[in-house]
Amino acid sequence: MVHSIKDYLNVVITFSIAYVVALACSIGGPEYNGFPIILICMLISFFMHWIAFIPSFFLKTEKYYDISGTLAYVCVIVTALFLTKSESGGTLNVRSAVTIVLVLIWAIRLGAFLFFRVIKAGEDRRFREVKQKFAKFLVWWSMSALWVFLTTVNALVMIINNVAYYNDYYFLIGLLIWLGGFVFEVVADEQKRRFRLLDSNKSKFISTGLWSISRHPNYFGEILLWIGMAVIAFPTLNGWQNISLISPIFIYFLLTRLSGVNLLESYADDKWGSDEKYQEYKQSTPVLVPFFKNANP
Repeated sequence: MVHSIKDYLNVVITFSIAYVVALACSIGGPEYNGFPIILICMLISFFMHWIAFIPSFFLKTEKYYDISGTLAYVCVIVTALFLTKSESGGTLNVRSAVTIVLVLIWAIRLGAFLFFRVIKAGEDRRFREVKQKFAKFLVWWSMSALWVFLTTVNALVMIINNVAYYNDYYFLIGLLIWLGGFVFEVVADEQKRRFRLLDSNKSKFISTGLWSISRHPNYFGEILLWIGMAVIAFPTLNGWQNISLISPIFIYFLLTRLSGVNLLESYADDKWGSDEKYQEYKQSTPVLVPFFKNANP
């Protein structure tokens, strides 16, 4: 095993960030047997990822990485549902119920898509080196746990608060934004999947459909739907709970700076950088936001 103090420190920092956010969001929030529900959800995310990490490391495989994240999403949402109903006498308001359905649909769809993509591809190239090193691989699993929690913390706080639904504009506008982002992401993923099925497109880049108006339309849809969720949640938050609005900000930062756009742009430049058609596509197509060519993420 290869160990690194720096990697273990990163694991501690990752956990600490999640803990501080959960603690702040728990102020004035519901508890279960004296323990903040939001903190319970956060701990479940990390516990599940760390358990899944153990066999994944010894088998030197990343195939269970995305599906473990999906299961964590489902578990933290179901936990929030169960504990909230227990503390509210079995009552779950419409706003909370709709949010639960939206997050579960998103998580299961995306998790299944990513899992089968890795199975078909045989590997996720991001893990070629890190899965050989215990500490570094643990960092990735811890980051996934943080990803699950910070992605859903906004929705979780809203579910746990269980505020009555009054048919307000925040809910309706947020729901429309969420649906728009979800459809954008699903369509973009399906267009790319079908593009890759054709042998004639092997080693080619996609520039049709939604990919003609954005080089990363799936990520744009992902960011948009979590903005929608934040709009739905906003009027239900109190005091320190507003920290949970970090969800769409975290998603944007993650997908544009850490594990999304930047890595894929670098990979595309290495693979098609000398291709004139790719250079034309890159010059004429926005990186992320459709129709905003000069807007850099």
